[in-house]
Amino acid sequence: MTKPSFAVVLSGCGVYDGAEIHEAVLTLLAIDRAGGTSACFAPDRAQMHVVNHLTGEATAESRNVLVESARIARGKISPLSAFKAADFDALIFPGGFGAAKNLSSFAIDGPGCSVDPDVAAAITAMHRAGKPIGALCIAPAVLAKVLGDKVSLTIGSDAGTAAAIEAMGATHCPTTHAEVVVDQAHKVVTSPCYMLDASIGQIADGAAATVAAILKLLGR
Repeated sequence: MTKPSFAVVLSGCGVYDGAEIHEAVLTLLAIDRAGGTSACFAPDRAQMHVVNHLTGEATAESRNVLVESARIARGKISPLSAFKAADFDALIFPGGFGAAKNLSSFAIDGPGCSVDPDVAAAITAMHRAGKPIGALCIAPAVLAKVLGDKVSLTIGSDAGTAAAIEAMGATHCPTTHAEVVVDQAHKVVTSPCYMLDASIGQIADGAAATVAAILKLLGR
């Protein structure tokens, strides 16, 4: 049997303006430890903005999402425009504000947000192919926008974000550390991770639980 293959979509490098590094790395680790393979992708576009992670303040810099994501992927990454659903068994999105700033405009526009065209195309292609999609932290908001249609998912317990997700047509399910919500009909798996006040160990548990649930959907 071939190893299950995961496409991991990153959104930059750093929690405040890109992919959450712990969630990204621990997702890749969980895939590897579960016997899967992974390939990283990111949109080839400018970030919404750049944040100094020491001060939390925005800077005047301009950075590219794909270039910054390559830091996490150790250079082994492809533009999301090159993604083909036929090449992978599952798609997974680590969190971080990049999901709400670079993969979508959810951080600014809430339920009325737009989604990067390559992100939307990847999600739609996998969903139409009946292949599992996972998302951590705030990234489930992107799935809610693209899939809508009462897909069930979680961002933990934040009432404001949950209300925004439901305004996009999804159903929000409250969860705590390492819990996952599995929408069997849509083959969507989500976990709250750093949407909760979590330790790095709890993030590892959440990533591992998400990967395990995806593998179960794949019959592995």
